[in-house]
Amino acid sequence: MSHADAAVAEPRSASLKLTLPNEMPYLPLAQSFVRGSATQFGFEGPSLSQIELAVEEAVTNVMQHGYDAEESRTFDIICERLPGGIRIIIHETGMPFDPTHIPKYRPGESAGMGVFLMKTMMDECSFHNLGPLGKETHLVKYLAEAPGETTVVEPHPIAEPAAITEKINYSVRLMREEEAIEISRCAYKSHGYTFFDDHIYYPERLVELNRKGDMISAVAVTEGNVFMGHAALLYQYPEDRIAELTFAFVNVEYRGHGALTRLNDFLVTTRKSREFAGVYAYAVANHVFTQKALVRGGFNDIGILLATSPRSWKFKGIPGDPSQRISVVLAFRYMETPRSLTLYPPAHHRDMVAKLYRTLGAEHEFETPALQPPVTGEPKVLSSVNPAEGCAEIFVARYGEGVVQEVRKLLRGFCLQQVAAINLFLNLEDPATFFLTQEFEKLGFFFAGILPCARVGDTLILQYLNNVDLDYSKIAAYSEVAKELLAYIRALDPVSTI
Repeated sequence: MSHADAAVAEPRSASLKLTLPNEMPYLPLAQSFVRGSATQFGFEGPSLSQIELAVEEAVTNVMQHGYDAEESRTFDIICERLPGGIRIIIHETGMPFDPTHIPKYRPGESAGMGVFLMKTMMDECSFHNLGPLGKETHLVKYLAEAPGETTVVEPHPIAEPAAITEKINYSVRLMREEEAIEISRCAYKSHGYTFFDDHIYYPERLVELNRKGDMISAVAVTEGNVFMGHAALLYQYPEDRIAELTFAFVNVEYRGHGALTRLNDFLVTTRKSREFAGVYAYAVANHVFTQKALVRGGFNDIGILLATSPRSWKFKGIPGDPSQRISVVLAFRYMETPRSLTLYPPAHHRDMVAKLYRTLGAEHEFETPALQPPVTGEPKVLSSVNPAEGCAEIFVARYGEGVVQEVRKLLRGFCLQQVAAINLFLNLEDPATFFLTQEFEKLGFFFAGILPCARVGDTLILQYLNNVDLDYSKIAAYSEVAKELLAYIRALDPVSTI
């Protein structure tokens, strides 16, 4: 076989993959792997040098900027054979990156030089945000490419920012669209890619949600306009009259300056384009820091939802027990004086439901129906599931014939999907809730709390745990109400043994 024939022969594999630690000593191995793959795909001479330089820039960027300094992670290099060329994919799960904010390279300056070199050396260079799956750099080179000159750029290590202890002046305001990438990066730095809602990892989604009014993002910035932290109000469903206070985090170096409190205060007082009857928030229960902040912000605890998040959630710089799925304390704050309602909690939960409403300052009437109302027509049951969280929600919007069977069917489906926690919301304004709660409890659901002004009205929350081992002693409750709720729920949990 001639040398020319060898250059175009089909290799055994059209796709080769190498996984490496994000450490600079492995850079030569990455270059050697790509050079060898490109040689197998028919490249030679100056083209190999151009590919090697572009890969050096892309891999160095991952090793230096992709992950926090304390993280020991890996990334993948994939070489794919194209007709007459090669595609090199560098895939990693480091901090979010917005390619629209790459500075334009100017001769004599270092900013933007790496991307400039990649685009100069290769025929195609693109960046792809994959949300919780990370991001990819794609480099494409074709065999017909003419050789070009190369310039080697020495990498510059990035120092980890030190904690700022002295008092600083900063402001809180609405997010500017160009700051969406900073929000995504901050979410990654505080939680990695384990955040419960993947919207936060897509800067473009954050911009669109804010434009539509479905989300209101606030940021804290220094006098020099350096990003410090973020918090948001999010309307989860189109019919929502209340918003969730969520995506609250502060870069590690700016913690301890009260930014979260100021962000929360700003959000609840800023003008809304949608109805805003109340705001709720979930505070993780593997530590009490967030619970304390919500109490200081005027929230009252109204529920505890067990095992709603994977144990893989992480909180950099905050201690906590990662040995079991994470439970949350549900807190609520009315944003307008609630109108008096007639509610029908089941008799065995009436005292606790009444107490929780009293903590909110709501004056409702709690009635016992004389007769069970007829359940006719088609039931309306809404549901959603978050596979990444292993958590699902079921809302009974309208009782009807076979509603218990409908919930049982959904429950069975979620269990087969290995969903760990299923939360059921029942309308307290419907007399049928008084009678049917026990039917749902026969399926294995048990009390979790209440939620006013939810998508189906004021609701009673029941929860179901699907083969979850739970040590109640590892659940942290801060307020006296939360402690009482935890004891109440533990006594009702049909499988509680610890």
